[in-house]
Amino acid sequence: MLHTYSEITGALAFSTTRHGGVSVGAYASFNANHYCGDNPQCVEKNRELLCSKLGISTDKLIVPHQTHETRTLVVDNQFFSFNNATRTQLLEGVDAVCTDLPGVCVCVSTADCIPVLIYDKRHHAVAAIHAGWRGTVARIVMESMAVLRDTYGTDSRDCEAVIGPGISLAAFEVGDEVYDAFASAGFDMNVIAKKYDKWHIDLPMCNKLQLEQCGILPENITLSGICTYSQSDDFFSARKLSIKSGRILNGIMLK
Repeated sequence: MLHTYSEITGALAFSTTRHGGVSVGAYASFNANHYCGDNPQCVEKNRELLCSKLGISTDKLIVPHQTHETRTLVVDNQFFSFNNATRTQLLEGVDAVCTDLPGVCVCVSTADCIPVLIYDKRHHAVAAIHAGWRGTVARIVMESMAVLRDTYGTDSRDCEAVIGPGISLAAFEVGDEVYDAFASAGFDMNVIAKKYDKWHIDLPMCNKLQLEQCGILPENITLSGICTYSQSDDFFSARKLSIKSGRILNGIMLK
């Protein structure tokens, strides 16, 4: 069920695999995302299974409804003072989540997009970031790091980061409009793009470079090296399985 990252030293960081749940069909078997068309009862059961493994209650599993934008939600004690309906509303249109509360697992969902998990070891804060190609172009990693600095006083040199399972350069073929979006946003296309029959973009590298630009030391950045498209038996891939399929849950929680 869990692919964990030991490179994050003071927090539990993980990505879920497709295995160990109760969902069926293209959602088989572990899908914990309510926004992709799966049976809600299966999703809830999978969340219960995950939270039992994590040792937390299901209300401490924070999963936003992502919209490929750059908004980061700070999950604090006030968040937990609200009722469920208000919490759900606060999580709408959010693509990154951070907290400094122990026992709270902040998550983002992916199925080819790039998940970025960050741990600030000095201030004991964590963040989970969803970086699809649109979010990457909009530099969501840099936006989220700014929120960490403003909220917790985070210094990038104190951070550890993992780039989790996502679509690889070899599998991410794009149209000219996507290539042009990256070029217009100032990305070094000689580094992040390669021409086969069509252009391909290296999304993991794009986000690694953003982490470095934020000041995170290269030796503190881990690339999982997992391509969701080529390893779709173990990790969900929307491009391979269709949008009507499950999602990987990428989470990080203070120990």
